[in-house]
Amino acid sequence: MRVIAGKARRLPLKTVPGSDTRPTQDRIKETLFNILMPDLPGCVFVDLFSGSGGIGIEALSRGARKAYFVEHSPKAMACIQENLAFTRLAGQAVTLKMDAAASLHHIFEKEVDIIFMDPPYGQGLERQMLTLFRNRSFVTEDTVIIVEAALDEDFSYVPPLGFEVYREKKYKTNKHVFIRRGRNEEGSLSGQL
Repeated sequence: MRVIAGKARRLPLKTVPGSDTRPTQDRIKETLFNILMPDLPGCVFVDLFSGSGGIGIEALSRGARKAYFVEHSPKAMACIQENLAFTRLAGQAVTLKMDAAASLHHIFEKEVDIIFMDPPYGQGLERQMLTLFRNRSFVTEDTVIIVEAALDEDFSYVPPLGFEVYREKKYKTNKHVFIRRGRNEEGSLSGQL
């Protein structure tokens, strides 16, 4: 695994030993960041279920102002901290070694621009986090939420929670689902990203 672009370009990143985490493949990561590129410069980025931190580090390398890394596994958090030190991006990072739900009480931002989450599949954590996002003031109408999920993951529960799926990018084995707060008909921006 490596940083694909930006100021830390080509630097190798350590991964967490074992099969507890699922690093996003470089090809998929590149596609994701090509989509996000216009929103990255100067943004506040939150990487939930961070694993080895590759997504948040890529965001910082490509111009994010600040990134939060949330991971409850001690092994994974040690890996994130090593990767941040190696890429010299630790000064722009906040690491939170805790459960993703608890971490929302430790994000002190007026607005978060991008939230990325890649939770373990099949445990309903996406739904749990979206339910919690409803009550967080830093999740605004402009916040982009991306969920990395299994291809068969159903997101039909999203609208009743006050959110909308406005884009889906499918790969061979998984997909990225782009979500934001629901907007009324007049203010709808569906399909503009």
